[in-house]
Amino acid sequence: MAAGGRAVSEAAPGPVRVFIADDQPLMRQGFRMILSSQPGIEVVGEAEDGLSALDGVERTRPDVVLMDIRMPGLDGIEATKQIREARVLILTTFGHDEYVVEALMAGASGFLLKDATPEELVHAVRVVANGESLLAPAVTTTLLAQVLPTLGQAPAGESARSGASREMLSQLTDRELEVLKLLAKGWSNAEIATELYISEATVKTHVSHLLSKLGLRDRVQAVVLAFEAGLVKPKGR
Repeated sequence: MAAGGRAVSEAAPGPVRVFIADDQPLMRQGFRMILSSQPGIEVVGEAEDGLSALDGVERTRPDVVLMDIRMPGLDGIEATKQIREARVLILTTFGHDEYVVEALMAGASGFLLKDATPEELVHAVRVVANGESLLAPAVTTTLLAQVLPTLGQAPAGESARSGASREMLSQLTDRELEVLKLLAKGWSNAEIATELYISEATVKTHVSHLLSKLGLRDRVQAVVLAFEAGLVKPKGR
């Protein structure tokens, strides 16, 4: 679910509709050429800044938005917060930095480095369009463990954020909390099922329920929330 709490449906049958937002014309052209050459993918528009991206997304109704983080005017993070009816795949030249985590917290379904191969780009678009998160849980956990301690250095801000996150978790059942904690540690559904002596289908149901209760889009945002609430601590802290 997007930052505003509205559900985002999985891509409808038919071609995956993609919108590209990047301030570099050559990057947009390259992405367009790669994606347009793939069966089942249609590039429906592009923009060079965040405000134009919001207008274009509203007009074209894509399934996936390729969103650069650093753009003039409204940046990619702020634009992502305002997108409700599409899944956002963040494009960045940065691997492990605060911009990536802020984008995930804003509602992005994953991120991709700009030096990724054409195959990786196409795969990322298809994964996100199918309603999945691009980041594997273990990768997400490692990223958050590295970066989250650097966000909100002011104790008051950190305390307020943690308190709000803990209050959100109070909506969950004990079993849902167990599942979320293991999810945030980077465990797969199969591993969680084995640990809790339940089926994978039951794990999926618990994940679906906890995402719905917390108003979250996907597993990535659930991991972010678990870290913020202190349900899982970064290694070494």
